[in-house]
Amino acid sequence: MDQRAASTTTPTGKTRARGLGIPLPGTPGPANAITDVEGVLVGYSTLVKGEGRLSLGHGPVRTGVTAILPLGRDGVGTACAAGYHSFNGNGEMTGASWLEEAGSLNMPILITNTHAVGPCHRGIIDWVACNKPEVASQWLLPVVAETWDGYLNDINGSHVTVDHAIEAIDNAAGGAIEEGSVGGGTGMNCYAFKGGSGSASRIVDYGHRSYTVGVFLQANFGSRQEISIAGVPLGHELAADNPMEAYFSGGPTGAGSCIGIVATDAPLLPGQCKALARRVPLGLARTGTAGSHFSGDIFLAFSTANRDALNGRFPKGAPTEQSYSRMEFIPWGRMDDFYTAVVQAAEEAVLNALTANTDMIGRDGNRSPALPHAKVVAALKSHGVIAG
Repeated sequence: MDQRAASTTTPTGKTRARGLGIPLPGTPGPANAITDVEGVLVGYSTLVKGEGRLSLGHGPVRTGVTAILPLGRDGVGTACAAGYHSFNGNGEMTGASWLEEAGSLNMPILITNTHAVGPCHRGIIDWVACNKPEVASQWLLPVVAETWDGYLNDINGSHVTVDHAIEAIDNAAGGAIEEGSVGGGTGMNCYAFKGGSGSASRIVDYGHRSYTVGVFLQANFGSRQEISIAGVPLGHELAADNPMEAYFSGGPTGAGSCIGIVATDAPLLPGQCKALARRVPLGLARTGTAGSHFSGDIFLAFSTANRDALNGRFPKGAPTEQSYSRMEFIPWGRMDDFYTAVVQAAEEAVLNALTANTDMIGRDGNRSPALPHAKVVAALKSHGVIAG
């Protein structure tokens, strides 16, 4: 798939935001995805089965698992500088306290639904114990994050298993990736349209070379009246066909959560990774959200440079003159272009999650409509954003 095709469609031909002609700032990488950062792999396990009424353990299943491997499968156990930010803590990201303490990450990241964190956590441990026993011989504090898919999915049933978590890790690959209703994003909604998995990347020119910043989102947030595309508020023009509004009966419709993972090959300190994670909400805000109290919005960023400089393994023997770690890093005063890249890629990742989608019907016949492409294009043309 060439760069233009990767920017406008997914590998299976689903339309991405650029395929609608939506003007978006910045220069994307070849796949316009987090996998443009060399070494980063993304894998899915997608569960779609059954129809009809909710029945605990036997109801319609619309869920899954997403795996993000910072340094590929071979790199599991190798430390990357990392930092996380909780914009709104009504959600879960395991392993965050150790990540804050050590400033590093050395295992796959999994994203799933709110009630499937347990089997995914166990799945990472089992995968590492089987494939990297030397890493599992110490302690494992996996990172697993979640968003709520109970509108479409039998979320209280034990449908996501350890095997699904392992499958997502084993499926992880580079290059262009699927978006929309895949992996952990299968049952998610965004602005009361069908949401889910979305990604984008930006190239940052650093004078003598270029770096890549990639963002992956599990987008499950926002109420319909908030939605904004390319700087144009479209809540009124896209207000029709909103079954979620009736379902929540006047309750908060912006609930659900958003998990964001930022990757870069630029050499960064853990605090600088945290600074990148703090910029993801600015990208979400460009699409309209004000950040609902009922939306757990948690973000993690890592750098694939300075590999293993922050490893936390047990030391051997007495310290010597070689017992030091060293890191190269971007000066703080030159971070602005990287912040901009995160904001731009996060905005586009939301739009890709929305556009690369179709209607979905789940538990109890609940329906999540796809973003109406023709209406969006017509509205943006009427506002002069897309040429008529």
